[in-house]
Amino acid sequence: MNTNTKEAQTGVKPAAAADYQAEGFLPSAMRWLRSLGPGIITAALVFGPSKMTITSKLGAEYGYALLWIVAVAIFFMTIFTVMSARIGEATDQSLLSAIRQKWGKGAAIAIGLGVFFVTTSFQAGNSIGVGISIAEANGTSPILWVIIFNVLGIALLFFRAFYKVLEKLMIFLVGLMLFAFITTLFLAKPDVAGIAGGFVPSVPTGSLGLVIAFTASCFSIVGAFYQSYLVQERKKNNPQAAGSRSDSITGIIILGVMSAIVLICAAAVLNPQGIKVSSASEMAKALEPLFGHYASTLFLTGLFGASFSSLVGNASVGGTLLGDALGYGSSLNSKVVRLLIALVMVVGAVIAIQFGKLPLELIVFAQSVTIFLVPFIGIAMFAVANDGKIMGPLKNSLTVKIFGALGLVILIGLAFSNVNELFLK
Repeated sequence: MNTNTKEAQTGVKPAAAADYQAEGFLPSAMRWLRSLGPGIITAALVFGPSKMTITSKLGAEYGYALLWIVAVAIFFMTIFTVMSARIGEATDQSLLSAIRQKWGKGAAIAIGLGVFFVTTSFQAGNSIGVGISIAEANGTSPILWVIIFNVLGIALLFFRAFYKVLEKLMIFLVGLMLFAFITTLFLAKPDVAGIAGGFVPSVPTGSLGLVIAFTASCFSIVGAFYQSYLVQERKKNNPQAAGSRSDSITGIIILGVMSAIVLICAAAVLNPQGIKVSSASEMAKALEPLFGHYASTLFLTGLFGASFSSLVGNASVGGTLLGDALGYGSSLNSKVVRLLIALVMVVGAVIAIQFGKLPLELIVFAQSVTIFLVPFIGIAMFAVANDGKIMGPLKNSLTVKIFGALGLVILIGLAFSNVNELFLK
């Protein structure tokens, strides 16, 4: 009788209530950060050095005028990330397993292989970003740091609870990036009226290519797809963790905030001087004459956070999805999955050391695969999330169906734009 009364009062069983009370000793901020795990990881792996470069170019060349595109891209990224998180909550089978069930083994393998090739192709950029961010700050060789941080990334795989390590690392790196970029923002003293005007939609002459590139990088359907895996991995590591849409939404909002801050800094510092950038590290160099070595180091710190988080996160996506596609499961504790994650890191590091940058041929290859892969992934995820047999009460609502369909139209439009850019011009 007493047990039932206690259960009625707390809303949970006695054992769970004890866990809840123990949890109460943790600072509320720490509990909040822990709840954001999957969303934070997705934000960190999407916000890499190439994303920083594109965002810096937007601000340097067009000022505040394209801030609105950040809001649009983040809105659709949120729709698909939350959709993926609900898939992870609704079923114990992986998203690729659901796709295999609906369309066969070939569809699952095509997605797994495609994502593996794309992540491996772009991994060199993450390695280079890590190397440059440290080398520029202390005048050493970037190759040394490429080797050191790839070895460190691979070493993380040997931790027994790799997901917990990954979650804590990403929270730290995102915190580091936020500190670096927000401090840089205060130094830059941007025009508030210009920022407000930037949210009024317009497409300046000559900006369409950058707009497409930014939208494609920020509205990352592969990153959203991986969210379901992260949610399921968190459930395995902490069965008491209750899924919440706000967890994923907050992580993606942080992605949008970081993107907006970098664009605003570039608009405030580079645009008035007519300085154009071709890499994120050039943004750091441009800050030094105006605000001193401290500001430059701060921005490089943010670049390091973006690069190292993407180096580990991007490799985790490629290795996990290929392992799942080939039938080895998707657990981050699986030896095969960890081996495939390490393979992505090793190949990226070798390319970075050999060429010093991402070879044009690999960029074309990765873009070519992405053109055909991304719409298919988006459609497959959308179809699974609409399937009541798989999703139960967590299937897409009418509102999500409408905005999800609009997001798919954008993905297909981006694919056609890339086809035109790569093959028809």
